[in-house]
Amino acid sequence: MLDLKLGDTQLKSRVILAPMSGLTDLPFRKIVREFGDFLMFSEMIASQAMIRHVKRTYKIMESAEDYFTSVQIVGADPEVMAEAARLCTDLGVRFLDINMGCPIRKIVKTESGSALMKNERLATKILESVVSAVSIPVTLKMRLGWDTEHRNSPTIAKIAENSGIQMIAVHGRTRSQLYSGKANWEEIRKVKEMVKIPIIVNGDIVDIISAKKALSESGADGIMIGRGALGSPWLLADIHNFIENISNEYEINLQNKFEISKRHIEYIFDFYEQTTAVNLSKKALGHYFKGTRNASKYRQKINTIAGKAQVCEALNLMLSSL
Repeated sequence: MLDLKLGDTQLKSRVILAPMSGLTDLPFRKIVREFGDFLMFSEMIASQAMIRHVKRTYKIMESAEDYFTSVQIVGADPEVMAEAARLCTDLGVRFLDINMGCPIRKIVKTESGSALMKNERLATKILESVVSAVSIPVTLKMRLGWDTEHRNSPTIAKIAENSGIQMIAVHGRTRSQLYSGKANWEEIRKVKEMVKIPIIVNGDIVDIISAKKALSESGADGIMIGRGALGSPWLLADIHNFIENISNEYEINLQNKFEISKRHIEYIFDFYEQTTAVNLSKKALGHYFKGTRNASKYRQKINTIAGKAQVCEALNLMLSSL
């Protein structure tokens, strides 16, 4: 495996936190950061919203202040994408990522995200425009292709490398699959064999066993963890320790899971206004305690909370009864 470097920066881990809209916000990245110095990605930012100075977009942007946080932008206009990239650097962003992997309808209908894999000419223009617009390292996240008949990820990877992209993360599904079926890690090996820059495997990596298999089948240089980290922010550290042969797995029991979730809730209320914080706290707690004994009973209690004090009250009640 190659050393993972972005520009002059040596990454401290081969394990990376994926960009996830509505999920990899600053509170979540802070709780993951407690377990190690991982490269993390912000929530996806629309380039059009960026240049229009949309308030929520800038809140996402300004929260990407950590040394190892990359900002991901999405769009279909090379000039707009380049301008958004320049605005990111003006705000002090250290790494930038281009989204060619998002499969959701509202993104692909604008020819953005994974739809760009259907248009190699436009994809090339965007890659070249963004890289030439900034002096910071630029990476790419994509899928295997648009559908089974058009799995052109090796071609896009070569275009990206020639454009100056420094690292590529590949989700092991096509856009047409969305999140159904299983990620095809073996197909990512074709991308790895096409280029010399680091390739990161992504999709369905939820524990040490799947991480080991994903690396073996893909031949990738690193691992990108997405939904597997929800409710388990220590997962990146566990996988890092495994692939680096460090005999230190975090012992997570019910007590420290409660403590971790409480700190996460604190971060949420520190960052968001009350209504948003309450709603996000409910979602976060749902991830932490999914599968816990009597989880449905406590979910009803969690769903009635209206403020930070009630969140803590619900957590204490759950802990005492469990």
